[in-house]
Amino acid sequence: MSESPSSSERVLVVPASELDRLGRFQGFRADAERYLSVLLAPELMAFRPRSEVEEDPSWKQIIPYVVIRSRGSVFCYTRGSSQGEARLHRLRSLGVGGHVAEADSNGRRGLDAYDAAMRRELDEEVEVRSRGVLSLAGLINDDSTPVGSVHMGVVHVYDLENPLAAPREEGIANAGFAPIAELPKARDEFETWSRFCIDELLS
Repeated sequence: MSESPSSSERVLVVPASELDRLGRFQGFRADAERYLSVLLAPELMAFRPRSEVEEDPSWKQIIPYVVIRSRGSVFCYTRGSSQGEARLHRLRSLGVGGHVAEADSNGRRGLDAYDAAMRRELDEEVEVRSRGVLSLAGLINDDSTPVGSVHMGVVHVYDLENPLAAPREEGIANAGFAPIAELPKARDEFETWSRFCIDELLS
């Protein structure tokens, strides 16, 4: 999540009550399209000041979370102080992404606004130097932590032909590709969302 919090920044949120209606879950869920087809409907989407929703679990902030994978390895890094979410600093992460800002929408609504933000965040944070295929993999919801209770992760997997990617931001520290087979041993070093990916997506 590359941007720093600001009271004026308006970010994409959806009512948490809609998640309840669809079926609230804890952890990783693979049937993302069923949820997103409802949650990202233009009539449900709203852009609200980030300062108002960071501690308000009646709203879920939608966060693109891109896992970059190649040849049995996955891109991971340590979150530095310039990464926007202070509560995640110094933890390792598999996900590249951040908030969907109102500026990303450019007047659009629905999946178009979300997709533009996801691709912008990926391009700002990481330089990808290989061809690859980007696909939707699932959702993450974690109501067990203060951070998780106000966010929902939309997990994408970027499968590259070769493990060639490098960070563009100082906040992405100690970056590189690690063998997927070794991740379970280092699981406790990672943020909660990455642990869900290690357990459910990469196992």
